[in-house]
Amino acid sequence: MDEQSSTVAIPVGDVQLPADLLLPAEPAGVVLFAHGSGSSRHSPRNVAVARTLNGRGLATVLVDLLTPTEDEVDARTAELRFDIGLLAGRLAGIVDWLAVERPAGDVPVGLFGASTGAAAALVAAASRADRVGAVVSRGGRPDLAGAALARVRTPTLLLVGGLDEEVIVLNEQALAELGEVGELRVVPGATHLFEEPGTLEQVADQAGAWFTDHLARAAVRRT
Repeated sequence: MDEQSSTVAIPVGDVQLPADLLLPAEPAGVVLFAHGSGSSRHSPRNVAVARTLNGRGLATVLVDLLTPTEDEVDARTAELRFDIGLLAGRLAGIVDWLAVERPAGDVPVGLFGASTGAAAALVAAASRADRVGAVVSRGGRPDLAGAALARVRTPTLLLVGGLDEEVIVLNEQALAELGEVGELRVVPGATHLFEEPGTLEQVADQAGAWFTDHLARAAVRRT
């Protein structure tokens, strides 16, 4: 399959955010990744999931939601990685950029969030319901999305490791807020980072199926 990869700077507000784009030929949708606290667009777990999505004909955008200067501050204080409002606003800005610049064409957008990035993805989905067609959370903290959870109208898949007991509870509570648009699936034998053999592959497969299905439905609704 022909693919095009590039690194771009996406303007959001008064900052430029570095992002890696991978575009399969004629993508059926584009998935924007929001990494977790202390991670980056080079996260090997997110990169692995992105490659699986590319294999399903989905474009991917792996982006750093903090600038290098902000990253340096966050490395010392850990304050910005939990600033869900800031991160969600930047995700929403990138969703807008995808709609205007159309690097993947006029296709539906999915959001994949890990850890704290999942909360930012859900807040962004609530504010861009007309553009975001699906959300997947990996080991996420959807509880940090707060009141925005009840405003999410986008099909949302919550994936949690079976050994990540505290996060399972938090996701169960978030599922009650999400209502009928949410679905919780537990990956047996997995801890928070899905480092156990085969567990990340399960995440990638389930995320791929979720995005393929729901972004296709979103495309039909737009026609």
